[in-house]
Amino acid sequence: MAKSRVLVVGGTGYLGRRIVKASIAEGHPTFVLHRPEIGTDIEKVQLLLSFKEQGARLVEGSFGNHRSLVDAVRQVDVVICAISGVHIRSHQILLQLELVDAIKEAGNIKRFLPSEFGTDPARMGHALAPGRVTFDDKMVVRKAIEEANIPFTYISANCFMGYFVGGLCQPAKIIPSTESVCLHGDGNVKAIYVDEDDIALYTLKTIDDHRTLNKTIYIRPPQNILSQREVIMAWEQLIGKELEKTSISEEEFLSIIKEQEFAQQVGLGHYYHVCYEGCLTNFEIDEEEEEASHLYPEVAYTRVKDYLRRYV
Repeated sequence: MAKSRVLVVGGTGYLGRRIVKASIAEGHPTFVLHRPEIGTDIEKVQLLLSFKEQGARLVEGSFGNHRSLVDAVRQVDVVICAISGVHIRSHQILLQLELVDAIKEAGNIKRFLPSEFGTDPARMGHALAPGRVTFDDKMVVRKAIEEANIPFTYISANCFMGYFVGGLCQPAKIIPSTESVCLHGDGNVKAIYVDEDDIALYTLKTIDDHRTLNKTIYIRPPQNILSQREVIMAWEQLIGKELEKTSISEEEFLSIIKEQEFAQQVGLGHYYHVCYEGCLTNFEIDEEEEEASHLYPEVAYTRVKDYLRRYV
């Protein structure tokens, strides 16, 4: 069976560039949307050219130009959107409504994967403000997709290793200390950590798989379902040293959130739900959903301890 043609929107971003590379590696004819107003952003231009050298086709289009989006969509079978939903970078989730309109008009798309890739927003109706805006906006996009009868797959990839594992699950830290670490409460709440390259690969695996059509796919590599203490222990084993540990209580953490600027409040709110509430692991996957490492056991996913080796 011929592999689907894939259009990646947000292909120069942190996750998007990995999705482009995975699409090419998996043998999909790969198209990358790029904005005509890219200007003098030389790093993005060079990245786009590197995609072209690897076999991708660059397609000009903009969220501000409906016709350009329709024309781009009509060239492919699958659209994967990876635009940012992180407030400390740029929160652009609702721009996808323009993409939904274009896909609806084009009428040829077999699968749309919107920009999700984190906590499942359908399970976060109770989330704290202002952090809940991320989940609320993603649900607005989901509603538009489903009302337009667009075939979809939603990817819930849990915690990006680069953001969580690199900093031993501490906000605003992405390199592990060799001296000390601060625990969230007792540090025993379980979360799920996934390497960003693995997220991209699992995502590409789903697009031609009938088992994932109109479903939420959770990426839950079993050996990466760990508490903060277990992540720290893996690091301590690698460096042959025990870190000095302090702790911040749930009440203290909530108090700190209130003192921050809006973007930081959003991000810390997400940390609260993951690290104190255990929102990634406090439910079972139901029959209308699937788990990626079970569907694709051939993927040799990166373990937390192996990821940490790069910092030694």
